[in-house]
Amino acid sequence: MGWWPFKRREKPLDEEPHMQGARMWIQDLRDVCERCYDDPSEGQRQVRQVREEWTDSHSKGEVDDSLLEGLERRAIKLLQSDGDEWLKWLDDEDFWKPGWRDEPREE
Repeated sequence: MGWWPFKRREKPLDEEPHMQGARMWIQDLRDVCERCYDDPSEGQRQVRQVREEWTDSHSKGEVDDSLLEGLERRAIKLLQSDGDEWLKWLDDEDFWKPGWRDEPREE
């Protein structure tokens, strides 16, 4: 008579805070850039701020090495771009996909 199908769990569930995944970090970066599509210098300033956030998260173990590497590759391209190149990166759908690698682009 000790069996009951709806018994309470003896130990609490592991309630770890939700950590952002690759798609969320990339989307955050894209949102920052899209808000400043017509002002590359302001966009680059905000990219630097977001870059600090993911670097801090990496030091806390919330961002793994491969994700950090991909985010850094994108940030470098965005920070080194001029006005026209800035818009090309923003419009490049492949650039915003997880797993993007810097390969020669067809112009």
